[in-house]
Amino acid sequence: MGIQSRRWGQGVPFYLVNSIFGLLIIPGSVFAAASGTVKGWGSFVVGGDLRRGFIAVSSGDNHSLALKAHGSIVAWGNNYDGQCNIPVPNRDFIAVATGYYYSLGLKADGSILAWGDNYRGQCDVPSPNTDFIAVAAGDSHSLGLKADGSVVAWGYNNSGQCNVPSPNTDFIAIDAGCWNSFGLKADGTIVAWGYNGYGQCNVPGYTDFIAIAAEGNYCLGLRSNGSIVAWGWNMNGECNIPSPNTGFIAVGAGGHHSYGIKTDGSIVAWGTDNDVPTPNTGFITVSAGREESVGLKADGSIFVWKGKRNVQMPNTDYTSVATKMDGLGVRTDGSIVVWGYGDDAPAPNTDFIAVASAEYFYLGLKADGSIVGWGLCDYGHCDAPTNNIVAIAAGDFFSLSLKNDGSIIAWGGCFDGQCDVPQPNTDFVAIAAGSIHSLGLKANGSVVAWGENSSGQCNVPPPNDDFIAIAAGGSHSLALREDGYIFAWGNNSSGQCLIPAPNADFIAIAAGSSHSLGLKKNGSIVAWGSNSRGQCNVPLPNTGFIAIGAGYNQSVAISRYCEYNLAGDTDDDCNVDFYDTAEAASDWASNWLADCTDAPQNPECLPKSP
Repeated sequence: MGIQSRRWGQGVPFYLVNSIFGLLIIPGSVFAAASGTVKGWGSFVVGGDLRRGFIAVSSGDNHSLALKAHGSIVAWGNNYDGQCNIPVPNRDFIAVATGYYYSLGLKADGSILAWGDNYRGQCDVPSPNTDFIAVAAGDSHSLGLKADGSVVAWGYNNSGQCNVPSPNTDFIAIDAGCWNSFGLKADGTIVAWGYNGYGQCNVPGYTDFIAIAAEGNYCLGLRSNGSIVAWGWNMNGECNIPSPNTGFIAVGAGGHHSYGIKTDGSIVAWGTDNDVPTPNTGFITVSAGREESVGLKADGSIFVWKGKRNVQMPNTDYTSVATKMDGLGVRTDGSIVVWGYGDDAPAPNTDFIAVASAEYFYLGLKADGSIVGWGLCDYGHCDAPTNNIVAIAAGDFFSLSLKNDGSIIAWGGCFDGQCDVPQPNTDFVAIAAGSIHSLGLKANGSVVAWGENSSGQCNVPPPNDDFIAIAAGGSHSLALREDGYIFAWGNNSSGQCLIPAPNADFIAIAAGSSHSLGLKKNGSIVAWGSNSRGQCNVPLPNTGFIAIGAGYNQSVAISRYCEYNLAGDTDDDCNVDFYDTAEAASDWASNWLADCTDAPQNPECLPKSP
């Protein structure tokens, strides 16, 4: 999981692993070949295995939801307003919908749960919250379809989008655009209300519609003869259905693009950003968000394209992660995956062993000791000065690298002394970069700090010895001692330096802008400090983690627990079917079903006894 070196004085190998603001060290060879799945939480949520078991999808402006057959929801993407924080218990859902910065989930008992941004009251489900059979989410208004065929609307009503026209009966399906609403009647007609500035409420007079899809300021209607009708905004060709307009079974409307699924399971796209997935087969549902598209296949798997709001699927074989604004991960094949809004790694995307993420730029370390930098590089911080590098770190517009001779090189926007490495510049074994300060770990176990020091982040506490790992945050610093004890100093305005008790058995550390993470020897993560975006809410099950990283308001980790690769699992259901080795039995003890957010209440999450 990084670059093997020799630990000072005792001949024990350690591994250098990039975290977000710098580098963390995981002692011992146990993690040398470890890889796993990525999980991210806080202001940006990533992770989850999308390969099977799903029955519905919804992609919104900047986040997506997927519903599993057993009733739990998987969410990913922007979580700034909590739109990806699924209410607990995460079970018994039968439908989902994504709005601009909020989410809706329909429960099996007919009630609706809403979470995320509620500035316009779009999450205030009216009473009685019962007997609903479908949900739809617009920009900031919501719709619910009752079992009696009536529609309930709530939230922002600036254009009458919540004023359901009479007679409010016989509806069988609903959808919502930006400031408009649509309902499909049992007689095959579509009723539209709300903002009509682009004719999106002027429904063509057909009486054989069987499905609708709305987004922004236009709408698609699927007819019983397999043709699609489109009306409303057409600036980007989103209403120009390509020929032959026949044989469609489903529709999806996006920000500036549209989709139709054919009877053979292939997707047809039109408008801008009209790319289709590869391979283009087996689809039964498509949801076209504004920044990404999500398709559900007949085998229960999900395919995501056009955007980067989640890690590249399959979510396996990641060995190193980093995050600050966006996220990066290194896979066992040496490629770098970027999620969020950052640019992909330059070609050739091969032979990488470590990554570093800053606010608007990224660094990748190659196996040959060279560095590749990309992104916003106005201060030259992407221009690596030399080869023979064994570690990298990225701060705000400056970069650090550790050479194989133990010296540190710093370059870029060095306005506060963060690039002025103290002398003697020798015997360093690890580096970390904060926002505008730097840390270096010496072979004798002492920490050297330099750069901006207004919060005391460079005042290393005594005794400055026996440290084996360092991490630099926005304006605070962490150091891990050999006995598993963490020292913290600098800015503590959000409690980022208050390590929870017991302060013991830690093997890795990471520092974000105003929060901190510690990885325990048992594979669990402890988080403390600012939790403004849920960055300290470690996802369950909190076990089996092997690497951690912390960003501005988000956290990321690699987990080894079951993602359809559990030893002894012959049918890929994350349940152990037999044990053929002692190692398999040992693995079973700490593995759970991949999506068990409410374990052990969900029966599928209970491991079987060997």
